[in-house]
Amino acid sequence: MADERMPRGLVVLLGCASAVVVVTGLRIAAWLVTPVLLALVVVIAVHPVRTALRRRGVPAWLGTVATVAAVYGVIVLFGLVVVVSGARLGELLPDYVERGRELLAHGADVLDRVTGEPGSLRALVESVDTARVLSSVGALLGGLTGVTTNLVFLLALLLFLSVDDMGARLAELSADRPGVAEALRGFAVRTRRYLVVTTVFGLAIAVADTAALWAMGVPLAVLWGLLSFVTNYVPNIGFLLGLAPPAVLALLEHGGRRALLVCAVYVVVNFVGQSLVQPRFAGGAVGLSTTAAFVALVFWGWVLGPLGMLLAVPATLLVGAVLVDVDPRASWVAALVRAPTRRG
Repeated sequence: MADERMPRGLVVLLGCASAVVVVTGLRIAAWLVTPVLLALVVVIAVHPVRTALRRRGVPAWLGTVATVAAVYGVIVLFGLVVVVSGARLGELLPDYVERGRELLAHGADVLDRVTGEPGSLRALVESVDTARVLSSVGALLGGLTGVTTNLVFLLALLLFLSVDDMGARLAELSADRPGVAEALRGFAVRTRRYLVVTTVFGLAIAVADTAALWAMGVPLAVLWGLLSFVTNYVPNIGFLLGLAPPAVLALLEHGGRRALLVCAVYVVVNFVGQSLVQPRFAGGAVGLSTTAAFVALVFWGWVLGPLGMLLAVPATLLVGAVLVDVDPRASWVAALVRAPTRRG
């Protein structure tokens, strides 16, 4: 009997073409996929709390209400910090813009002396329109109001996913597709482990950053501590995203030495904690190598936008559960992306 299987090259070509179509669709529907994935991750994170309440005899509806209320409370608290700090930052912007122009002019003079062309860069700096800079920053801050619509959508998703008993659905799925159900349970367990490790490290780093920034007199230390906590979920390069705003403010408020001191603190606390120590725990918890996590960061940031960088690891785990864990023939993919097993 003749072998009717398709040539391997054709299978690979069709697979790549399908992947391009799926990724393109994800980019187009990122406005929907991102909040759904974020809500799913949050529900997975708080599910053990709901289960523990039910084991203690708390009615299911009361456990759901308590869990949703707790999640909503955290989101509202984060929102209040961002809104209040953003309003304060808007008040400080005019003074900072003028100070920024002075620093740029000084830097231009230094570079002019180095290049031997006095006045060339100074003229470029003086041509900067301060009013335009202020209007651009104001528009950026005003654009934060557009998050309100997405936030309402996210809160609704959290409510619906919390009310919907996903455990019962997985139990039903196990009867017909035990392999798929087991892969999804594995995804939930690994995602929860990743969130626990990242949250514990993030809280410790955020507290240290907030205390250091407050001691150095950097404005809005609580906001930058919160930013440090959030960017801790961005693998490998998150500390750079959290470093830029406080370093710039320290430069504008206190000068270059204070800005260098802020950078030194972030290198010691954030870089060492987030980029060197944390991956050893997080990688073992989720089974992703550091390289795979970094590639996932770039890919999901490109597909889903800035929030995709925060969800890079959970999104990769979900794709792995759906495409790799359910198929024993795809185990070679897991061998390429998983964290190496320590021996000894």
